Amino acid sequence: MPAEEKIEVKPEGGEAEDVTTKKDGGVKKRILREGHGTEKPCEGDTVLVHYVGTLASDGSQFDSSRDRNDAFSFKIGKGEVIKGWDTGVATMKRGELAVLTCRGDYAYGEKGSLPKIPGDATLNFEVELIDFFGEDISPDKDKSIMRRVLIKGEDYQTPNDCAQIRCHLIGRFKDTGKVFDTREVEFEIGDGENHNIVSGIESALQKMKKHEKCQVDIQAKHAFGSAGCPALGVGPDQDVIYEIVLNSFEKAKENWQMNGKEKLVQSELAKSKGTEFFKQEKWARAIKHYQRCFEMLQHEEYEDEEEKKKSKATILAARLNLAACYLKTNNDFLKVVDHCDEALKLDDKSEKALFRRGQARLAMNDFELAATDFEKILELQPDNKAARQQLHIAQQRVKAYREREKRLYGKMFASMRSSEGQSQPANEGDNRDMFEDMGDYKANGTKAAAANGSDAGEAAATTESTTEAEVSA
Repeated sequence: MPAEEKIEVKPEGGEAEDVTTKKDGGVKKRILREGHGTEKPCEGDTVLVHYVGTLASDGSQFDSSRDRNDAFSFKIGKGEVIKGWDTGVATMKRGELAVLTCRGDYAYGEKGSLPKIPGDATLNFEVELIDFFGEDISPDKDKSIMRRVLIKGEDYQTPNDCAQIRCHLIGRFKDTGKVFDTREVEFEIGDGENHNIVSGIESALQKMKKHEKCQVDIQAKHAFGSAGCPALGVGPDQDVIYEIVLNSFEKAKENWQMNGKEKLVQSELAKSKGTEFFKQEKWARAIKHYQRCFEMLQHEEYEDEEEKKKSKATILAARLNLAACYLKTNNDFLKVVDHCDEALKLDDKSEKALFRRGQARLAMNDFELAATDFEKILELQPDNKAARQQLHIAQQRVKAYREREKRLYGKMFASMRSSEGQSQPANEGDNRDMFEDMGDYKANGTKAAAANGSDAGEAAATTESTTEAEVSA
């Protein structure tokens, strides 16, 4: 709000109320304008305010966000501001305008804030609460999962991946407030989807302490998505709000807490869960479990030959399955290559690693490298029709690239020869044709990458006709 719109503090604005929890008179609030709604900021919420600060003794102004035309934000209850603000602003509603009178021990104490604020000074703050919102716990920090703490929890520990959870849920539609889900549920973090627990809830639970109560505002993409949830009566693309109480949890052992034998058992369980999600085409969930699988074992050294062999086989399968997941999502072909590289260090004759790396290289337009991978497969298995088909695609791409390159350089040399015989620069049309060829190649390269996904999929179907066959055991 501009400085000229500053609202004067008027004595008739209402009686001051002691808003301290101890009722010791340290912070008194006088409402000048009522707010709207019923919600008030919770601990940890970010609040946005305008304020004017004056000395209670003589009314002299020492600070004003309105004069700067710059609203101020801070987190409630985190000690980022004076105690009087943490106490007083937490009692306000959106749009409320009030005067907070803060005694010295709730303001700047004995030392004050010289030169403008003397020690033990009582201060008046005219505060307007513009807005407040919870903590953004979404993966992309796009406010698609917003968490607000309604009741603080106990202790300091929070659930980790694979922790056993017992919680109470109340789910409401954001647009209507209608309740669609009320239940007590027990499940394992990472396995929530099998209990109609959305990823937004799991993200919130991993931030919560025992007996904490929080509210989570979840956009559809982290809730039930475009499919909705018929079992709960949730339609497609619906935003939801959940109220969660974390009754109890048991943390899963961290890697450093497990011995070698335990890691082998847990990694096998993680691989099995990843495969379950892979079959359901839930790639992000599958990736999470496969990642956990090989991370548990990658730095563990075994003396027993059987354990060593099992560890190697599990890591190899996890790497191959991660490559398959990233191929399915079509958004990170470099990770496909990386996981296949690591798999080939364990088994340099792994046809799956070579095939998937070749597919990724085709999608990235690394045609010659892709052709090399498919040639290696044919050396190992001459009758592999899928590899032969992919090799043909790669060779066609290489040929097309070289033809375009030849045509491009031909035009460049023709332009240079033409310019040597005349004082005028080369014909503008020739240059335009040349750059159009370059643009045409880039455009076709992009189309080729998209086409490669389709080509690769068709070829993969030849050797891996079922989802089960795509996943390494």
